[in-house]
Order: sequence, then C-alpha cells, then structure tokens
Amino acid sequence: MSPVRRCSRTACGRPAVATLTYVYADSTAVLGPLATYAEPHCYDLCAEHSERLTAPRGWEVVRLADASAPSRPSGDDLEALANAVREAARPQERAGQQGGASRAADPREVARRGHLRVLRSPDS
Repeated sequence: MSPVRRCSRTACGRPAVATLTYVYADSTAVLGPLATYAEPHCYDLCAEHSERLTAPRGWEVVRLADASAPSRPSGDDLEALANAVREAARPQERAGQQGGASRAADPREVARRGHLRVLRSPDS
C-alpha cells in the first residue's frame, strides 16, 4: 500500500491535496486541507479536482484554505518564533531583571515563568 493518498475521483491517480466533506443538513460541501486520516465519508481530491469542484444547485461550497498551495508561515509568525527562541535562550538572571521592569511597565502582569507572562483579566 502506498503511503501517499490518491485522489478519490475515478481513474485519477494524482496525489490528494484536499479533503471534501458534505454536510447534508446544511446543503454545504466543505473543501479543506488534506485530513490527517482517511475518513470513510470524506473524499480526498487532487489539486486539479479541488480547483474545479462545483456543488449541486442550491448547495454552497465552503473552501477553508487554498489546498493547492502549501501553507507557509507568514513573516509575523517567523518573527514571533525568533523572538520566543531569543527570550528562552537568555540567562535566567537577565530574564528575572527584565520581568521586574516589565511588571512595573505593565500593571496587568500578575506573574512570569520564563518568557511567559500571566496577565489579569480585563474584567477585573
């Protein structure tokens, strides 16, 4: 058995990139990224068939993500990750010093554990 899942369409052997699920109660076809596991009531589709998907008259197609393009982290995601790694790599003395200064600057901060902060609820 091949580890790559194939398109569910008849006579199509291309690799699957999206999963199609029908929600009959809402008359909706949901097309999202390839599911982690093959489900018995879902259909795996290749890029071509997922792009050309149409629904029956009166039904709505909901596309959760661009399944044909690999998702890539945004610049903000990469910057946040780099900042978290830098903060975690700092020696504890420096992190402790910054925690005290940060607490004075942000009155919502209740506690700190490493690079994580606990903030008061905005309601209190």
